[in-house]
Amino acid sequence: MNGLMFLICLIWGFNFVIMKLGNGVFPPVLFAAFRFLLGAMVLLGLSFYKRIPLPSKRELKWYILCGFLQTTYFNIAIQISLNYISAGLTSVLTYSMPLFLSLMAHYFIPGERLTVRKTVGILIGIVGLFIAMDIHFGENLWAPILALSSAVTWALANTIFKKKLQGCDNVQFTTWQMGAGAIGLFLYSFCFEHGPSHWGSMAVVYLLYSGVLASALAFVLWSRILANTEASKASISLLLVPVIGTLSGFVFLKESLNAITVVGIILVLAGIWVVNRAGAAPMLKSSALNR
Repeated sequence: MNGLMFLICLIWGFNFVIMKLGNGVFPPVLFAAFRFLLGAMVLLGLSFYKRIPLPSKRELKWYILCGFLQTTYFNIAIQISLNYISAGLTSVLTYSMPLFLSLMAHYFIPGERLTVRKTVGILIGIVGLFIAMDIHFGENLWAPILALSSAVTWALANTIFKKKLQGCDNVQFTTWQMGAGAIGLFLYSFCFEHGPSHWGSMAVVYLLYSGVLASALAFVLWSRILANTEASKASISLLLVPVIGTLSGFVFLKESLNAITVVGIILVLAGIWVVNRAGAAPMLKSSALNR
């Protein structure tokens, strides 16, 4: 896993702490809407500075679709699920995305075959997440299904990016999909959320971190990595995000961390290693033949 991927995992992992704090001062979906609107505005300014052109009509329709899938629906599904099931279960189901993305890439993206070794690595990582988060299913079966659907739509958006938007400008893509997604979040919040917002210096800090770092910067980096890396290898590394979120909660929010969680974290790391090692042997053989 390269340095940029680890940086993304650190930013998104610590964002679990920021989102938990941010949800204490804003209604959850409204906080997400402000977060992505701020991220889109920052990137729009960067686009103007770098003279990045407006997207074509062909690209724009895919940007809007990706924005609805991985920004609007993704965040709404998570927030609704959190009202009925634990944060741990929600994060595990959401971050099962690498399995769905790898399956979609296998069938729709040339050259990204899902090997047995990759499948085993992904499954090890997801099992590790279940253990690390100490998962207990409740009676609301529809809520886990809703959380799982967020993983499917995220994977679908990434597949569309890999299939339809190769070669597009990463800043341009992130700007417009994030802006479109933010509009959807605002519409949902205005229609269904009624809690108060408590503006203050810390509320601004939460929005700056989530909007500038965890949205604008991290999603641009993620698009760049996804464009240049196999989908399975890029996405499996994201299993580190809830792990870092758990460790961040332990350090900064004094949340519990027990031995079974540590075992799960070790399995997650093992799964990431297995997938990223996939294909190493054939490459070595090819190098030997070329000598």
